[in-house]
Amino acid sequence: MRITLVTVGKIKEKYLRDAVAEYAKRLGKYCKLEIIEVADEKTKESASEVEEAAIRSKEGERILRQVKDEAYVVTLEIQGKQITSEELADKLERLGVQGKSHIVFIIGGSIGLGKEVLERSDYALSFSRMTFPHQLMRVILLEQIYRGFRIINGEPYHK
Repeated sequence: MRITLVTVGKIKEKYLRDAVAEYAKRLGKYCKLEIIEVADEKTKESASEVEEAAIRSKEGERILRQVKDEAYVVTLEIQGKQITSEELADKLERLGVQGKSHIVFIIGGSIGLGKEVLERSDYALSFSRMTFPHQLMRVILLEQIYRGFRIINGEPYHK
């Protein structure tokens, strides 16, 4: 299985880069992982809704250029479906059985995802109704994908 993370912006903090690298290494046993960072747009503090929509649209174009037509797309959204780790494992396994060999997870920038990206999404996933920094979300997502593969393979994981 091929897993691609398409994310907006770069991770600046070393400890987060180290955590991403660690989970990327661990996931190498289970899948081919690719992490693609697209440039983020500067967002001024007092941006209007129109300005924010334009920013989401620009970032969305960059994101969608990285998504292949045959890919199954999972967007991370506050309003998405909240599931357990076991349910994520089951979803990954079912997608593989259905012949979906390429899954793309999309993490938007600080003001979210544009409507074009949301329309391309096959599944909206939420980790919480709380807002997390998008850089930290990358680590959390990779950990859950790793946990999912451990569950699928009947390997121990911390409950």
